[in-house]
Amino acid sequence: MLGDDLIADCAAIAAKDFPEMFTGESFPDIDKIASINAYLGAFPVARALREGADIVVTGRCVDSAVTLGACINAFGWTDEDLDQLAMGSLAGHILECGPQATGGNFTDWELSHDIENIGYPIATISADGSFICSKPESTGGLVSVGTIAEQMVYEIGDPQAYILPDVVCDFSQVTLIDVGENQVKVKGAIGSPAPDSYKVCSTYADQFRGGTTMTFYGFDADKKANKLAAAIFKASRKTLKMFRLPDYTETSVELIGAESQYGANAALVNCRELSMKIAVKHPDPAGIGILLKECVGLGLATPPGLSGFAGARPKPSPVVRLFSFELPKSEIKIKIEMDGNVIDCPDSVGTPFDLNHIIRPIAPVVGQQDDWVNVPLIELALARSGDKGNKANVGVISRKPVYLPYIYAALTEQVVADCFAHFLPEGAVAQSSCYVQRYLMPGADAINFLIHDVLGGGGMASIRNDAQGKGFGQLMLATSIAVPRSILNSDIG
Repeated sequence: MLGDDLIADCAAIAAKDFPEMFTGESFPDIDKIASINAYLGAFPVARALREGADIVVTGRCVDSAVTLGACINAFGWTDEDLDQLAMGSLAGHILECGPQATGGNFTDWELSHDIENIGYPIATISADGSFICSKPESTGGLVSVGTIAEQMVYEIGDPQAYILPDVVCDFSQVTLIDVGENQVKVKGAIGSPAPDSYKVCSTYADQFRGGTTMTFYGFDADKKANKLAAAIFKASRKTLKMFRLPDYTETSVELIGAESQYGANAALVNCRELSMKIAVKHPDPAGIGILLKECVGLGLATPPGLSGFAGARPKPSPVVRLFSFELPKSEIKIKIEMDGNVIDCPDSVGTPFDLNHIIRPIAPVVGQQDDWVNVPLIELALARSGDKGNKANVGVISRKPVYLPYIYAALTEQVVADCFAHFLPEGAVAQSSCYVQRYLMPGADAINFLIHDVLGGGGMASIRNDAQGKGFGQLMLATSIAVPRSILNSDIG
């Protein structure tokens, strides 16, 4: 399947100066561009299968397209079968990360048992789009409402506007039903017409980054690590001035083991063991090299307790940033090549999607109760988090429907912004509504939070320890939630 790779059109695309779809930034300098690829959809995959292909090798396409393409071919779905397309896309979304749907990365991880033999997920899909998730017999892991729900909320934004090339999906009313051992039935996704543009991702070179990790153990390990980090930065900046190099554009010190990931909510005292990650960005690789040399040179001057696993010395590496923009579908020519023959496979023109037409679910109401008790969110809910560029999402799934109103009332945009304040830009917490969006998913008794500008650039552009927000759900689960004692201790579902 061809047509996604647009690097040959780089000059023409740059001349149109498409704005970055999330930040509005101008298109990068053409000489820094490394790749330009459009996210294609499922209908070309289905066409290739219909033409007799046994295996379809795609370029860049949305992850769910490989599953949806097989469904379109098998059931004869058209671009007017919107709910079926949404369900097929959801099946692909749940399957795309393999064992993350069968107990991997699961909040209740102890239930997954022998993960060394974990089974990959299977979706048995019906012509109406509904499907049953399972896994092979005699394999480890777990398929449950919880594992499937966590994967459904993984790396999504607005659950009522999950935009794909073939359909715009609404997952807010999706229901998950346990229908047997390691079997969960999924139904209820709603589809809207396909959009009129493709998401295109370009990558470009932007500065350099580098860093290393060191371990400390003994009394006051955190204070010792911070002392060494401050000395490394001070010595490095002195050397930068000697060579007339500019200061670092970004620095990062994270003390893994001293609860640095929890920010103001850190609860650990008397830290006696940790791993210090120190990293920087600089326009010149020489600036990175200076810091790395100081990390080694000051090792003999550090407070006691420094240790580490010996290995190759880290080196500067280029920062590769992501630039996403929208391109009208009419500007991309999709083709299929089979046995040397090239077949044109034009996509539908699509329809502009209007967010203002979405009807949002009614927020759940907390009833009047006495005798309230505060419990950590993990007692009431599951959570899964992930990334999209410089954004992170945290999906929270209530363990019982009766808990959802109290979780929703407690987890406001401000509370979530406060939870991740140490990862957000300076001043962001005061504008929490601009940085945190909250979406209700009543079908699965879930809430999805989309957090903007929280990953330090995200992916390879970030110098954070968790550049993809994979552990953010775990941070959220420590949040204190007030619930009536009577509900917490009852068997009400």
